[in-house]
Amino acid sequence: MEKNLLVTVYGAEQICASCVGAPGSKDTYEWLQAAIGRKYVADDIDYEYIDIDNPPEVKKHQDFVERIIEEDLFYPIVFVNDELVAEGIPRLKSIYRELDKHGIALQS
Repeated sequence: MEKNLLVTVYGAEQICASCVGAPGSKDTYEWLQAAIGRKYVADDIDYEYIDIDNPPEVKKHQDFVERIIEEDLFYPIVFVNDELVAEGIPRLKSIYRELDKHGIALQS
């Protein structure tokens, strides 16, 4: 198993125009932490939320935020390490599949 798997959620306070009726990005971020924590031993999973309206001064985040805007991507967008696993309304199945690939242990 890899150590310190990183789940990154890119989103904004305003709900994506195509995602009306869906939970906000921050709510999705918190929901993912809870859902992952119920299924997996989350000791080696770190989480970060990137606000696309105010991204940190980290080149990879700023570059991806530019891509979100230029390509009009749906958010929230979820990455597991550097693998994009969900865009718009995330599906737990695809996120869990990526966590399984990294050998994250299941709760007993």
